[in-house]
Amino acid sequence: MEIRKTTLAMVSAAALMLATSTASAAGKVEVIHWWTSGGEAAALNVLKKNLEKQGIGWMDGAVAGGGGDQARTVVKARVAAGNPPTTMQQLGFAILDFADGGFLANLNDLAAKEGWDKVVPNALKRFMKPDGVWVAAPVNVHTTNWVWANKAIFDKLGIAVPTNWNEFVAAADKIKAAGITPIAWGGQAWQEATVVDALVNSTGGTDFYKKAFVEMDQDALKSKTMVEVFQRLRKLKGYVDPNYPNRDWNLATAMVINGEAAMQMMGDWAKGEFIAAKKVPNKDFLCFRFPGTAGSVTFNSDAFAMFKVGDDAKANQAALASAIMEPGFQAAFNIVKGSAPARMDVSGKDFDACGQKAIKQLAEAAKADKMMGSMAHGHAVPEAVKGAIYDVVTNYFSSDMSAEEAVKKLAEGVALAQ
Repeated sequence: MEIRKTTLAMVSAAALMLATSTASAAGKVEVIHWWTSGGEAAALNVLKKNLEKQGIGWMDGAVAGGGGDQARTVVKARVAAGNPPTTMQQLGFAILDFADGGFLANLNDLAAKEGWDKVVPNALKRFMKPDGVWVAAPVNVHTTNWVWANKAIFDKLGIAVPTNWNEFVAAADKIKAAGITPIAWGGQAWQEATVVDALVNSTGGTDFYKKAFVEMDQDALKSKTMVEVFQRLRKLKGYVDPNYPNRDWNLATAMVINGEAAMQMMGDWAKGEFIAAKKVPNKDFLCFRFPGTAGSVTFNSDAFAMFKVGDDAKANQAALASAIMEPGFQAAFNIVKGSAPARMDVSGKDFDACGQKAIKQLAEAAKADKMMGSMAHGHAVPEAVKGAIYDVVTNYFSSDMSAEEAVKKLAEGVALAQ
């Protein structure tokens, strides 16, 4: 049973509807997002230009911060004041929180007209269509269990793409012995949790991942397998440079691009940085699934949740949602962004090698029921539980805490957060 916690429920719906949104300015949409890196900004510009062709202005509400926490804080305050934007970039359970509070618009008429139900996978509908009501338009599917590697370093050292944990450790040891930082690491809670997602999937398999990070099963959380997950996380710390704390994810990606580090474990938004730097897959960089997770994907989907706005803003809001779901936009956007389309009917022919791999593997994982929401990115557990896991992971990585103690705190934290 899903338990959703939100302070938004305390806000009066009446106050929301009585207030005037700044987004209701004629001919404009206000878009709150956290896409501020080079690759992300370029991808978002595709949508902006599409709307401008329709005569709809773009009020940009960028709030820096890769995980979106700062942006959510801003919008929660806006909603509480009865002044919601037209839309906000959202992830998973954060969408459900706003929907539970009654703050999101009903997009069912538009979705029925354009056939969204036929092209969006069920794993995404869980978040885009709560209780049978479309409230958000998904832009993409990011899969998070990727490793990005500098091909020149791999070639120079004669390293093959690792397929399991032991091969990965052997590769990292060889890179370290050559005087190169094996892993570019961003010391932020959401980045570290992204790696833990991959470790749980790799160490225990998909069934274990679902037990621990979807069902929040206490036996799984307390298991020897989870102890091994934390032991492996400690092993990874030995391959990280000392300047990792508070490093933004795109700066870690730049380390790989520039040859300062060999690998980064990050979602496929990292590919956008390689593309923006004019790098080519299989020539300048490699993309492969985290060793031990082949055949499965952990995912998050960037979506734009549509808030209830005044009648004068509804037409522009519908035009925005329609533009997001248009197949041509989904292709153009995701080619730049590095992700896969949210629509399963978009051809991958114009995507690069990594993009084609992502589309193919995503379809295979969805068919095999191995397409799993990412804990780290708000698609596996409610926000309160995610926060509890973040705390344990970050405290463990930055201290000498034992793996056994971390597992104990993990199980306790998840239980208290539910």
